[in-house]
Amino acid sequence: MDNGEVRELVRRYHAGETRARESLVEAFAPTVRQIARRFADRGEPLDDLFQVGMVGLLKAVDRFDLDRGVRFSTYAFACVVGEIKRHFRDRVWAVRVPRPVKDLANRLPHETARLTNLLGRAPTISELADALDSDEEAVLEAADAWYAYSPTSFSARPADEDDESDLLDRLGKEESGYERAEDWATLRAGIAALDARERQIIFLSLARGLTQSEIAARLGYSQMHISRLLRAALDKIRARIAVDVPAVSAHASS
Repeated sequence: MDNGEVRELVRRYHAGETRARESLVEAFAPTVRQIARRFADRGEPLDDLFQVGMVGLLKAVDRFDLDRGVRFSTYAFACVVGEIKRHFRDRVWAVRVPRPVKDLANRLPHETARLTNLLGRAPTISELADALDSDEEAVLEAADAWYAYSPTSFSARPADEDDESDLLDRLGKEESGYERAEDWATLRAGIAALDARERQIIFLSLARGLTQSEIAARLGYSQMHISRLLRAALDKIRARIAVDVPAVSAHASS
């Protein structure tokens, strides 16, 4: 379809002939798909990008001004590319990223490829910053933000591994020993405030699991006296912990 035929269809559509618009869309649909393929390496399905591009084509048909000295194909190309880029900028990112960072991240791959071809090597961050009229910190932030397009699933298998494990299997697990060590370090400060008899009662009660009656029989005290000594020892521990670690004290008292 030559330029004259295209302009005639646009004129007829703007005059109210709906079929003319359908003819234009059918004629330029292959071009839209070709443009969509240029963006297919960013993780979005080609069919989705094609549909977004078709929206851009429809906007081009509706907005094209016959009085301007521009070919419709040129105008439509710009509209389709712009619509696809807006789609990536506004809707594809899996993590919310500020608009300036998005815009810089979208320009980064093209500029990296251009400088690589020009220099014969990968460009440095400083060279990219100069080419993008930005600073190095902003370029690094944009490079990190590029991965916000689509997060990696924990169920994914590493590409360079032969085993059946996924990423979730390789994540570190919480080590309970650290928490026990912290608790013991906190408790040790409280135990230091006890005398020898109180420490023995605490040991027999909490470590050995003896009842107050069993402790009383072993130490030669009444069960009532052991109860008072145990309660006093625990109060001392709480008071000492409250001085050293207030937050732990609140938890222990509850």
